[in-house]
Amino acid sequence: MAADNETDETQATPETKMTAKVTAKMTKATKTTSAEKPPTAPSQSAGVTLITGASGFLGGHLVRLLSERKLGPVRAMQSGEPPGWMRGLDGVEVVRGSVLSAEDVDRALAGVDRIYHLAGLVSTKEADAHRMYQLHVEGTRLLCKAASAAGVRRMVLSSTSGTIAVSKRPDAGLDESCPAPIELIGRWPYYASKLYQEEAAKRACGDAVELVTMNPSLLLGPGDDRLSSTRVVMQFLGREIMMTPPGGLNFVDVRDVAATFLSAMERGRPGERYLLGAVNWSLAELFGRLERMTKIPGPLVRGRGNITLWAAHAQAALFRRLGKTPPIEPMTVDMAEHHWFFESHKAARELGFQPRDATETLYDTVRYLRENFLGKRDILVSAG
Repeated sequence: MAADNETDETQATPETKMTAKVTAKMTKATKTTSAEKPPTAPSQSAGVTLITGASGFLGGHLVRLLSERKLGPVRAMQSGEPPGWMRGLDGVEVVRGSVLSAEDVDRALAGVDRIYHLAGLVSTKEADAHRMYQLHVEGTRLLCKAASAAGVRRMVLSSTSGTIAVSKRPDAGLDESCPAPIELIGRWPYYASKLYQEEAAKRACGDAVELVTMNPSLLLGPGDDRLSSTRVVMQFLGREIMMTPPGGLNFVDVRDVAATFLSAMERGRPGERYLLGAVNWSLAELFGRLERMTKIPGPLVRGRGNITLWAAHAQAALFRRLGKTPPIEPMTVDMAEHHWFFESHKAARELGFQPRDATETLYDTVRYLRENFLGKRDILVSAG
């Protein structure tokens, strides 16, 4: 659940005052953080900027920013049919192809100077482990080697805070200087594959391509049409969470992360990693705030020890025996029993990262999910 996923913790405005405050903000221009200040535009002689995974949650926000700020020309590489909104973006060329195909990658890299590599797969299903390794590790290795051969100057890689910041303790004080928690993430295929991805990118880029790695936590905010990151909020709204796990998470607004990716391309130090997160909250705190904001009752039972995980395994076994998909995978609960806390001082200092109020992010997430998913169970099922 990088807690996918420390920081100068933002003090949220109480939810009882939130609705009027945020609604008023919605009628004005979106608040600009220091990370959202436009970087210096590339010169007219600059090459093409390639972005993989442009139709995803983060990619959608990033490619729109690139278009709005005229930081082009931009080429979006899509393995599937691109959404209609992407075809209408100014200065954005869409090409079909996969990062697992050498031919597709070579074609996409023609004339490219800079790359945002966001293509990926988020899953807690054991059956997807091999697919995630192929896409995250083998695809990234292929892309980086081809980029080096093609003379690409710089790459910003999207990873996750989970390759650094997860612990059994809430007071671990984790940051970019800490070693990878291999003993924990080794049993979670998504995070293991992302750690291997970082290493593969570092080796394949070598000294030829300047590599900056971004490690955001759980992305929340509007626009997650696949529920790849905001599912926990959707599950709360649907009252699918029966017990509160004892762990905690960090989350961050997807819009702030997209803006900071632009800063990383201009200002990030090659070879460095940057954790991006807004707040460290226990799951009890998160569910309590969602309950006050939405008036939907949170889980009545708080899990202690391994009780939550045992209950998740029992529930999953029952659902599968009935031929149904469990609402929550046991692996998700296992991750939720840990603490995904960290600090983002490095990104604030070097990239100007300044996340918005966490309650504003929650409000916008809930509003988007209610407008686009609430009552549409067929869409929820098809999204994952």
